[in-house]
Amino acid sequence: MIPVRCLSCGKVISAYFEDYQKRTQAGEDPKEVLDDLGINKYCCRRMFIAHVEVW
Repeated sequence: MIPVRCLSCGKVISAYFEDYQKRTQAGEDPKEVLDDLGINKYCCRRMFIAHVEVW
């Protein structure tokens, strides 16, 4: 489960995670997906790229 907010800057990021997962699993480039979703700060981008589902 991804945190609701970025741990560094506090931006709400959990609202975008489901779209990010679906699009990257469909074969889209993670960089392009994050750019399209408006996730521009490197601290927020790392939250998506480094996240590993535990369940």
